[in-house]
Amino acid sequence: MSAVKGLIQTVRGPISPGDLGPTLLHEHILCDIRPPDWKALDQVGAHITLENRHAIDYGEVLAPGNYLLDSVDLATSEVARLKDAGGTAMVELSCGGLNPNPAGLKAVSEATGVHIVMGCGHYVEEYQPAANGSRSMDDFAREMITQVQDGAWGTDIKAGLIGEIGCQAPWTPQEQRIMAAAALAQQETGAALSVHPGRDADQPQQIADFLTAAGGDLSRTIISHIDRTIFDDDRLFRLADTGVVIELDLFGMETSYYKLNEAIDMPNDAARLTAVRKLIERGHLKQIAISQDICQRTRLTALGGHGYGHIFRNILPMMRRRGFSEAEIETIMVATPRRLLTLI
Repeated sequence: MSAVKGLIQTVRGPISPGDLGPTLLHEHILCDIRPPDWKALDQVGAHITLENRHAIDYGEVLAPGNYLLDSVDLATSEVARLKDAGGTAMVELSCGGLNPNPAGLKAVSEATGVHIVMGCGHYVEEYQPAANGSRSMDDFAREMITQVQDGAWGTDIKAGLIGEIGCQAPWTPQEQRIMAAAALAQQETGAALSVHPGRDADQPQQIADFLTAAGGDLSRTIISHIDRTIFDDDRLFRLADTGVVIELDLFGMETSYYKLNEAIDMPNDAARLTAVRKLIERGHLKQIAISQDICQRTRLTALGGHGYGHIFRNILPMMRRRGFSEAEIETIMVATPRRLLTLI
């Protein structure tokens, strides 16, 4: 049974685009994003306390358990807080390699009333099973098409977009093969594509160029994590000129220290909004997405973090104080997610 064109496909079934309100386009609700070589280590971070929380966040303590979100009950409580803050929908991008849990997402959505759109495909090669190394591009494409049209990860719960398709820097031939397959699946299903670029300032542009050659629809392609990847206007504007959606999705991470790339200074939320304003002034309002990419326990409200509602509680008021119009906020939080999540 094919996905329904003109509708948005959630884990509870299709909805009308008009029923989609303010939406976060890049989050994780149930996932295991521990690097493979961490999974055999002691689960430091599974028991987060006031004494160790900052040390875990700042990289002083190796804490594999911090990257494991596996409690449906905790997820339900956290997503309910998002709803209380004004959020109505989330995109969950825990794809292959990150222990996707469609049934758990459906349970969270049913319990909270928050619409959840699930991704599909595969994360970076490091997280993939060895068997993926011998699979063809067409095989990967068929898998993603099936995940959107019939059901994903052994269930009848359908994905509503493709991603986050993972890349390292430099990216591997296997990752390029999967990206080409994602472009084919995008053409076949009419779903949007979300991309996780490697931590190199030039790779988002490389991906955009690659997808152009592969027949991808850049107007329905989201390049994630730009706020930890591109730090100069020339690269940012050149990428925006391709037509892709520029996603700044680490809101809530206010420290300059970034343990996954200690060579860079992570911007704070104010600097992220400065980049958003620059893009708007250059005419790219309809190509902007913001989110939080929560995939650590320390970022959950129950563990002392900002939680999924941070953008609604804190960033939207900051935007209004800084002169963003209601029309601009509506475009970023509602119109763009609605356009991207509607199957065409």
